[in-house]
Formats: sequence, structure tokens, C-alpha cells
Amino acid sequence: MRCPFCGNVDTQVKDSRPAEDNVAIRRRRFCPACGGRFTTYERVQLRDLVVIKSTGRREDFDRSKLERSIRIAMQKRPVEPERIDQMISGIVRRLESLGESDVSSKVIGEIVMETLSRIDTVGYVRFASVYKNFQAADDFDKFVSELRPAALEE
Repeated sequence: MRCPFCGNVDTQVKDSRPAEDNVAIRRRRFCPACGGRFTTYERVQLRDLVVIKSTGRREDFDRSKLERSIRIAMQKRPVEPERIDQMISGIVRRLESLGESDVSSKVIGEIVMETLSRIDTVGYVRFASVYKNFQAADDFDKFVSELRPAALEE
């Protein structure tokens, strides 16, 4: 593994342990050239996914983009970071198990929204506001009013 600080390719693993509910391995690494320490994660990847955007453009699936958008939606929410990591891993596993290498961004957005709705309503609304491209307060109003009947039925 190349050192992110100096570029040295001869780094050493100092510690390895399971992470994200045993679906990843967390490795603490040390660079003997510059003394830098960093962490890497190793995960199983069932297939290479390609995202088909609404414009028809295709791009490789990027787990970090998914993680970033979910973490922004869940910012300052009372949900443990480990729970968010598990949620992200579950979403990626679900996408990989769809059986197709090509996945539309719409499908990804719907899966994320479905998952967030079960974990945190505020995070769900935050994510939906970006995903559904809310333009005005009325858009929030309408979306939240659609949530209320579902909450009352439970």
C-alpha cells in the first residue's frame, strides 16, 4: 500500500481487526520512510457497478460518494457512526446483489431513502431534499405532510 504522505510503496501493517460488523478489515499502517501512520479498509466487492445517471451518462460506482452524501444527511443526528457504516455496507451489498452491473442513480436514491426512513426521519428528509431537488419551503411542506399519515398509521 502506497503511503499517502510520501508515496513510499513499502508500508507496514501494525494492526488488523474486523470492522463494520465483520464485513471489512481495518488495517493500521506505518510508513518507515516518513513515519506517517494511516488506516486502510479492505472490503469484499462482488461486482463492479456502473451508475447510469438520469442524463444517460455512465460512471463507475463510488462508495465514497454514497458515504459522503449519507454522512451529510446524518450530520449531528443521534445515530452512532458504526450504525451508519453498517447501513452503507448494507446498501452496497444490496446494490451488488441486484444481479446487474448497471444500476440507475434513481434506484440507488430510492434504496438510500428507504434505508434512511427506517433509521432517522430527519436524515431521510435531508437526503430527500437534495435527491428530489427541493426548490422552496413548499416542497418540504408537501414531503413532510406525506410522511405524517405514514407515521400515524404505525
